[in-house]
This record gives sequence, structure tokens and C-alpha cells, in this order.
Amino acid sequence: MRREISRDLRRPSRRLMAATWERNRNHMSALLPVYYQIKQSIKNSILHGEYKPGEKIPSENELAKQFGVSRLTARQGVLQLVQEGFLATKRGTGTFVTENESLISNFNLEFSGFIDDLFYQIIDSRTKSVQMARIAASGLIKTKLELESNINEVIQLKRVRFREDRIFAYTVNYLPLEIGLKISKEQLLIKPLLQVIEEDLGIKFGEAFQTIEASFANQEVAQNLEIQSGSPILYVERIMYDQKRKPVEIVQSSYRGDLYKYTVRLKNVRSKVRNIWVHQQPD
Repeated sequence: MRREISRDLRRPSRRLMAATWERNRNHMSALLPVYYQIKQSIKNSILHGEYKPGEKIPSENELAKQFGVSRLTARQGVLQLVQEGFLATKRGTGTFVTENESLISNFNLEFSGFIDDLFYQIIDSRTKSVQMARIAASGLIKTKLELESNINEVIQLKRVRFREDRIFAYTVNYLPLEIGLKISKEQLLIKPLLQVIEEDLGIKFGEAFQTIEASFANQEVAQNLEIQSGSPILYVERIMYDQKRKPVEIVQSSYRGDLYKYTVRLKNVRSKVRNIWVHQQPD
């Protein structure tokens, strides 16, 4: 009796996943490879607990039928998840979700939107590679850094950052020469730029202006994040100011859309005129 109850409890989950995949099939993007979208759909089912660690997923034939694609296309999506460690194949029995629960639980990265959380995410990451160059500043960069009209160059940094042994972000920084020329690649391989600026250069941050938008990875971003060109990303730009409100740097970060989420907490504040939702600091 207990076994029958267990099987019955699994059936709604199967129906739910089939319905989810049906919606995904109907909303597939023409911009992204089909196998990649199948891969993301299966991965989301794993990350949201619809597939449990050690649970068997549908066969390639079943996936092909559910998504309306060839078996070869379905197999390509599954193989990518095997390479990433989310699935494991067992000869003669099928394909199963990894039993490495820490891989699943640590996969999604969350950013609350507050500067403290920003510092935590960056300090808790490490740099894989650093490119540093002295380049001509565009008019927009000069305006954002509030540079004098006779200053036409800035220092540009390009870095790939990791967390939990996975690529976390591809970041491009622009700094005024008087700041950027004091920084070395060796420093950036040891600790984050924010710490270098505050601890090594003695510049204290006062505030930041940030914009967040959904975007698609161009060729450069895709190559550094190890994703397909055209894949969805979360693009974040920040202008960091010192305590005298002088711009210190521009930070342009591209985050993998399948790794990163933006979370805010809102509180409803009532007044005689109207109700408004106020951004709240998380616990």
C-alpha cells in the first residue's frame, strides 16, 4: 500500500512538469537554439525541486515528443546537463538527476538590491582573469565619470569572476587615470577591486547609482560567461561615488540569466493621499 501511495504522489508532479514543458514549447524563442531551451527547461525543473536528487528524468524519446523536436536535439540538451554535472547517465537504466544536493542548492545566486549585499557577493567571489588597458574615453564615459574636458583617457578593466567554482559574472570597469594607474593586475587577482580601492588606495565609498536590465549576451560576453551568443543575461551598471560624491568608477556587469536573480522586499506604506510600496532592507 505504501508503494502505491508513493507512486500516486509522483504522478501530479509528472503532469505538472509536462504542462510546464508544453508552455515552454509554445513560447520557445527563435533567438536561442532549441536544444539550449530544452536544457534550461529541465534545469529549471531540477532547481525548483520538481525533479529530486537521484530521480530519473524522461527518456530522450519522451523529451523529443514533449518538446516537438528530434531525438538528437533532445539528446544534445541532456548531454549539456550531464557535462555540467546536473544529470548522470546509467547504462541500461536511463538518465538521473545528480545526487549532489549542494550543487543544486548553491547554483542560484541571489542579489537583494542593497549595497551591503553587493559587497558580500563581490567579496565572496574570485577573479579568474584580468585584462587592463588605457583607452580613449567615449563621451558617455567621460560624462558619467565627470571628467574634465581635457582628459580623454581612462583605465579599462575586464574580469571574469567565479563563485562556488562557477562563472559568476563578466565585469568591465572604467576608472579615472589618477585611480586606475595605481592599481595592478596582481592586486586584482588577490582581492576584489572594491577592496583594493578602499583598503589600498584609501578611497571610501559614499553612494552608488545602479541600473538593472534584461539583455542578451553579445559575442564577447557569451565567450567569457561560457554561454551561447544571444543567451539571456542580467545586465547591471553602477556608478560608484566617494564620500564627496565624486565618481570613482563605472562598473558594467553581465550575469548569466540562469544563475542570477534579483530579489526585493517591499512594504506597503499607507497615507491619506495614496498607498505606496517602499523598498525594505532584508533581514
